[in-house]
Amino acid sequence: MEIKDHKIGKISLNRGINFLTAASLSGMVFLISGCATVGPDFVKPEAPVAESWSDIEGEGLTKGDADYSTWWEIFNDPVLNKIVEKTYQQNLSLKVAGLRILEARAQLGIATGNLYPQQQLAAGKFASNRVSESMGTAVIDNPYNSVGVGFDAVWEIDFWGKFRRSVESGVANLEASIAGYDSILVSITAEAARTYIQIRTLEQRLEIAGENVNIQQRSLQIAEARFNGGEVSRLDVTQARSLLRNTQALIPSLQAALRQAKNALAILLGILPQELEALLDGPNTIPSISSEVTLALPAELLRRRPDIRLSELRVATQSAQIGVAKADLYPHFTLFGSIGWQATDASLPGGSNSLGDIFLSKSLFWKVGPAFSWDIFNYGRIKNKVRVEDAVFQQTVVNYRNTVLKAQQEVEDSIVAFRYTREKEKLLSESVDSAKESVALSQIQYGEGIVDFQRVLDTQRFLSSQADRYSETRGRVRTSLVALYKALGGGWQIRVGNDIIDAETRQEMNARTDWGGLLETDEITKSELPGEGGAPNLWRSPDW
Repeated sequence: MEIKDHKIGKISLNRGINFLTAASLSGMVFLISGCATVGPDFVKPEAPVAESWSDIEGEGLTKGDADYSTWWEIFNDPVLNKIVEKTYQQNLSLKVAGLRILEARAQLGIATGNLYPQQQLAAGKFASNRVSESMGTAVIDNPYNSVGVGFDAVWEIDFWGKFRRSVESGVANLEASIAGYDSILVSITAEAARTYIQIRTLEQRLEIAGENVNIQQRSLQIAEARFNGGEVSRLDVTQARSLLRNTQALIPSLQAALRQAKNALAILLGILPQELEALLDGPNTIPSISSEVTLALPAELLRRRPDIRLSELRVATQSAQIGVAKADLYPHFTLFGSIGWQATDASLPGGSNSLGDIFLSKSLFWKVGPAFSWDIFNYGRIKNKVRVEDAVFQQTVVNYRNTVLKAQQEVEDSIVAFRYTREKEKLLSESVDSAKESVALSQIQYGEGIVDFQRVLDTQRFLSSQADRYSETRGRVRTSLVALYKALGGGWQIRVGNDIIDAETRQEMNARTDWGGLLETDEITKSELPGEGGAPNLWRSPDW
């Protein structure tokens, strides 16, 4: 009898499992081959792009293909190269952007998990029961115990592509987080170079101010000597002292600006200002420009600039959300199943029972089947949700076009600034040379009594002004060139092949949380994105 029951139990169990397996496989086939995908497929939006740049006929500018990945090396400044490298390694804003990539990877893992049975529950229960005798219930043993174990699963079939659209949105969002990282890298690289050039420019202006102070001190000494000799009035002395003090008053403001620029650079490097001096050790000259600037075609911006790529990926992310919302307009098809064992030690009609019978055939139960639900009377909630997502999508399209236009404007503005500031630098250089000669001549003539002291004051005041303007303009030429390379989208390429997060952070996060393989630096390939060379593969393995 026990052998017979055992065979029957085995047959019943096999039938239950086979039925569940068949239903699951049928659902998979149904999912893969027969499901629709509602909502629009992503198409890269169009944006106006110029055929060529304006104002590129000036000196130092040329057309052609160029590599902007390490543009700062054109300045031939080892200190600048080291600063850019350390900014990439240590900048805290960039570290936060790297962690956003990990966040986006985990969010994609959530969306991927919804492709599989959304609800699974393995449960067990032991209960001590007592039935009220006043209810007249026919229970022989009262109180009695019961035990049960089982597994439940519910799988909403992705018939309308809701979950696949969520994966599509998640993939685009992950790529967008990488583009956001690259965009920040371009910005901080350019800002570090700009701040470094500003520091060297301020140091040069301080040096020039010191030189002018020395010249004016000598003039004051000459005026005092001639006054003491009775050759000139005291007016020459007071005017000379006034000019000297005015030049000296420029020095504290330059020193304050220099200290603030160093503080800003320290923040970019993720260090304290006191740690910066050793890094800046070297000649305090403004970096030179040793080569021409080659400008690629405007269309190259769409490929190179990460902020344009980021804006495009936001369009792709939102495009899929329309399909996610639209799927709720249609019925939801579900497969459900339960299997388990139940036993009790209560004596019921038909034989004795025991908790030890829990895994015998007579304790087995199961149920499986399809179901559907349809939110028919939603009073426009779902349809207006679709409209909301569509309106947000259209906003991202317009923002993309605006980003492309602004990118071109930034390049054009930087070209103009570099070209005309460089012309100004050349003219000011000649002006300073002439002013130095004028100061030397006027001092000689004043000493000989040929000219009055006003001529000396005028030449020295002009030299002081022009020398400072020349130094400031030299710095502006370099910073405008930095702005041009930033506008062209160079610099982010240095992260290719490197870790998104540093080893110390990875170790800390792994010690705190099981990240599986998500902390590895391999990226989602572009072929997985819609519109990037083929249909996207949206059926993904779970990210355990």
